Amino acid sequence: MENLNKQELVDLFKTMVNIYSPARHEKAMGDFVIKFMRELGAEVYVDHSNEKFGGDCPSIFCKLTGTVPGEGVTISVHLDVVEPNKGVKVIEDGDIIKTDGTTTLGADDKGGVACVLYSLKYLVQKQYPHETIWVIFTPGEETGLIGARNIDWPEVYKNMQPSKRVIVVDNAGPSKYVAYKAPTATNYRLIAHGKASHGGIEPEKGINAIMILAETILQYKTARIDSETTANISTFKAQGPTNVVQDYAEAYGEMRSHSEEKLENYLAEYEKIGKATAKKYGGTFELIKEWQYPTLNSPDNCAFAQEFIEVYKRIGVEAELQVIGGGSDANFFAYEGFNSIIIGVGMIKPHTLEEAIDTREMLTACQALLAFWKK
Repeated sequence: MENLNKQELVDLFKTMVNIYSPARHEKAMGDFVIKFMRELGAEVYVDHSNEKFGGDCPSIFCKLTGTVPGEGVTISVHLDVVEPNKGVKVIEDGDIIKTDGTTTLGADDKGGVACVLYSLKYLVQKQYPHETIWVIFTPGEETGLIGARNIDWPEVYKNMQPSKRVIVVDNAGPSKYVAYKAPTATNYRLIAHGKASHGGIEPEKGINAIMILAETILQYKTARIDSETTANISTFKAQGPTNVVQDYAEAYGEMRSHSEEKLENYLAEYEKIGKATAKKYGGTFELIKEWQYPTLNSPDNCAFAQEFIEVYKRIGVEAELQVIGGGSDANFFAYEGFNSIIIGVGMIKPHTLEEAIDTREMLTACQALLAFWKK
């Protein structure tokens, strides 16, 4: 085990959580990590993918050239945080860091960023032998993975050739979990068209779009559809005076599945039910799909994930493989052909005002990264 300086790690984390960096406005954090990496001697390449989504920070690619030959590894973290996050007031309660409850902490993913930066600095200062390490810092992960989604990989490859083995340091809970599998997700809009009429004088001449859509949704399988698939309706919208039969209604939801085939089949069933219901009333129905992210699966039967499990064992941690239910940058790296795994740093209740981080888990993550890198 390395003799890590916990206070230095905590101070670095506290410095970063006080840099305001919501999605599309991560420039200050981007400048911070570029300066940090250059001081370690890393090469830096920035893309221009942020121009596609109106952000002020690009994806940042860094290369710390190895001192020994080998395939190397890519590490990835994201720079944005979940709102409200302006004016974070940090409270240290023993090993736990939290806020005063008026903002999120930003541990997702500045806990990951702190662990990566601190571990790299330690590795360089100790002059430990290591293979080449690439680090990818992305913006906009919390708003539809827009940073990773929009990376212009052909341009990146002209400047850097990151290892196709990538460790995404962005998981909630104890750092002992190694996630290797995550679902694909598609959002959908359900739209019903009817016919307006006066609700008090001639309601029988109208076709109520609200009734079409409500009856359609009541026929849907939702929540946990099967062991691999979930679906949710989040919004139902129709607006107008009470004396008018409404001719338009829409609903919005999402479906996630570890099987892309199942997801497409269920959405096709949704559409079929909606059209049949609308036809019964004399209206029309449409389902509009909005693909969010692809699946994450292990391309090597979990060999890379198991390799990291063994790293945890070397530092005295009984680690476990994990299947998760959400998407992350790892999904889009997998889509590009990377072998992606995700590890945690002790985040507690991320995306809430009760967000916190366990600094003991941060140290474990640092120990694991160093054990993996050090040759």
